[in-house]
Amino acid sequence: MISARARQATWAAFTLAIVLQLVALYWPSPPGGPVIPGLDKLVHAAVFLLPALLGVVAGIRPLWLGAALVAHAVASELVQHLLLPERGGDLWDAVVDVVGVAVGLALGIALRRRLRRSHRMA
Repeated sequence: MISARARQATWAAFTLAIVLQLVALYWPSPPGGPVIPGLDKLVHAAVFLLPALLGVVAGIRPLWLGAALVAHAVASELVQHLLLPERGGDLWDAVVDVVGVAVGLALGIALRRRLRRSHRMA
């Protein structure tokens, strides 16, 4: 298990990751700039991977966290498509979001196990 201070820091990082996710997904218009192929998909994966990873390390049950994040992935694309005129919903963005959730959960579970093992050995 992690210390109380580390748990607080993890919760703070998780909260920040959720705020970043909300800004990235719901900002009325996507930022301009140079078009880099695949960057949009990388951002989508990252904004779902980070909360999944940090949430698991903070102690949120992976099943519940994963379900909530996958539901949010689908809902965010619908909101972008229906309510944000300068944005557009994209099925492939939702797919990449779900992949980000899966990778984040897997990494979070592995990291949490490692932290528990190292704590038991100490």
